[in-house]
Amino acid sequence: MRRWGKEELVVGVYVDDLTITSARAEDIDNFKREMAARFRMSDLGALSYYLSIEVRQGKEMLMLSQSAYASKLLEQSGMAECKSCVTSMEERLKLTKASTAEKVDATLYRSIISGLRYLVHMRPDIAFTVGYVSRFIEDPREDHWATVKRLLRYVKGTVDQ
Repeated sequence: MRRWGKEELVVGVYVDDLTITSARAEDIDNFKREMAARFRMSDLGALSYYLSIEVRQGKEMLMLSQSAYASKLLEQSGMAECKSCVTSMEERLKLTKASTAEKVDATLYRSIISGLRYLVHMRPDIAFTVGYVSRFIEDPREDHWATVKRLLRYVKGTVDQ
């Protein structure tokens, strides 16, 4: 870690995207000048969207959200216009890998579960349910899919959390 003045400068790197943070704006400007001298780059200004995470910054606050990502996931699953519900899963629900219910599209199931697992980063309220329905990605059945749909209905009602 290199020091850029009195404070530390933290650089987050994902492929070719960088996020830069420091307590001092001057340190960020110095870092950007040094990088621009060595690499072709563009400065997109204050962070507002990164890796499907919306960022709102104010003088005394920083707010992170995945509302747009959650909405996209609802559309992908065909649940964009569904009615919402207040809990992510039925109480005392028991699912099993040995279910005899009809098989469902495993590719869609896995895709939605993958999206929900990413959503958990900002939404710990769905972590248990996502973990539970993730157990059935090898051979998803109608009862498993019904639980995922219930979870998506919950996400619909809490999309702005």
